[in-house]
Amino acid sequence: MGALILGLLLFLGMHSARILAEDWRNQLIAARGPMVWKALYAAVSGVGFVLIVWGYGQARLAPQVLWPSPLWTRHLAGLLMLVAIVLLVAAYVPRNIFKARLHHPMVLSVKVWALAHLLANNTLADGLLFGSFLVWAVLDFRAARQRDRAGAQHYPAGQAVATVLTLLLGTAVWALLAFWGHQQLFGVRPFGGG
Repeated sequence: MGALILGLLLFLGMHSARILAEDWRNQLIAARGPMVWKALYAAVSGVGFVLIVWGYGQARLAPQVLWPSPLWTRHLAGLLMLVAIVLLVAAYVPRNIFKARLHHPMVLSVKVWALAHLLANNTLADGLLFGSFLVWAVLDFRAARQRDRAGAQHYPAGQAVATVLTLLLGTAVWALLAFWGHQQLFGVRPFGGG
């Protein structure tokens, strides 16, 4: 469990620089340049990610169950993941309505992903992993919206074609993960046993 916790601290700590230490971040970028910041960010986040994956994998070998998890919660999580993946795709498709209205669809995607997995999973490691990401996403979204208001950030208006493309791509990725990929990657079928 220690590796999971350390990984979360490193990964989410680096991803929280703009929430908790934006002045320090800006000073480092001004003094050393953006490439040094990006290299530091990537290195610390990469080590954190590896520790999260390894630590979570180890914790799954001896799970500490916290509450019963009925099958319907897995199905609800699978449906919430449709929303999460559409929001994730919206972060990359230019001029879609989701990005125009929500401004930070990737962070909202992390919120929905974490909530979905908290509903469907019931171990201490699940609570640490998905709970940490949920708290981080709530704080990050709040900070990003405050920066938007302070900087009068402008987002282009959404267009119907881009929105339809976002929905189609998001649904296709979701179906691939829900009915095949999740089983292959994590050994769990969201809509079935296992």
